[in-house]
Amino acid sequence: MSVSPPSSDFEQLRRALAGDGETTVQSLRDVVEAFVAERDWHRFHTPKNLSMALAIEAAELMEHFQWLEPQESCDIGASPKSRRAVGEELADVICYALALANALQIDVSSAVAEKMKANARRYPAGNPPPRDGGNREGSSVEEAGSNRATGGGSESPG
Repeated sequence: MSVSPPSSDFEQLRRALAGDGETTVQSLRDVVEAFVAERDWHRFHTPKNLSMALAIEAAELMEHFQWLEPQESCDIGASPKSRRAVGEELADVICYALALANALQIDVSSAVAEKMKANARRYPAGNPPPRDGGNREGSSVEEAGSNRATGGGSESPG
């Protein structure tokens, strides 16, 4: 009779995860943190490295949609194999985003709430989305570049 090793903090947290309707952002942050801690990866998880890893994983997610027609991209979920592959890449993106939030002590729920509030002001309901990549009247490309240089981020909604 074999005795299984005691479960790690990571494994206990991972097993406690339920579906989206029941799992909190904090639960996801905790499982990512436990995974990183058990592997002693904090020294590698600098904001620079995490943001770069997140971008790389986002590119891997985009590969699944590259060269598809718009309707084909909408239909990708019809294939369980494709849906699973896209889900794995999406999970990588989310895990790195959560690791970055952990590293910088950013409250994800508050950040999303504030961002959506700003987006609602910038893009009122009932107005079509801008076709110029998010630049509104009175906003120049130079202003957008200066915004990014000071940490303001991209000019696209969401």
